[in-house]
Amino acid sequence: MSDTTVELIQTGPEQAELICNLYQFYAYESSDWEQEDVEQDGRFYIHEEHLARYWQEPQWSANLLLVDGYIAGFLLIERSELPGINALELADLFILKRYRRKGIGRALATQVLTSGEADWLVRFYDQDEASQAFWRSVLDNLPRPVQAIELDDEPHLLNFLVTRAVVH
Repeated sequence: MSDTTVELIQTGPEQAELICNLYQFYAYESSDWEQEDVEQDGRFYIHEEHLARYWQEPQWSANLLLVDGYIAGFLLIERSELPGINALELADLFILKRYRRKGIGRALATQVLTSGEADWLVRFYDQDEASQAFWRSVLDNLPRPVQAIELDDEPHLLNFLVTRAVVH
């Protein structure tokens, strides 16, 4: 990865169609554990009102991942709306297969989760073995405290809170 240029670029609403197109690949890969079927037009459903919030809500963002100038995936960040959770949520991280297993996702997730002053919520499906292995590797190696937490809204999700390091 040393000769690779990785960029995370915050998008604007004019790139909503691009994010929607990439989201189709993400939805396809997660359709097993999310129990999603395609619509009559052959595409996975995208809740457009929710998607629009990435460009409307404070602390929400839809980010494009570029590797050597090529589109390699996306990162969606939300402000958690769960009761009692004052954190940003790393809502969706998707990397195209060509760019996986090169350390790009791990480096990106680590950078995002350790930058700034925010606490972070990370959630993933317990049935998704690849995602579980990825996130456990990332979370086990973070220089910030990571705590498994129980949340009642989605029983099939594993939930982790990444907090700011305590300064003495």
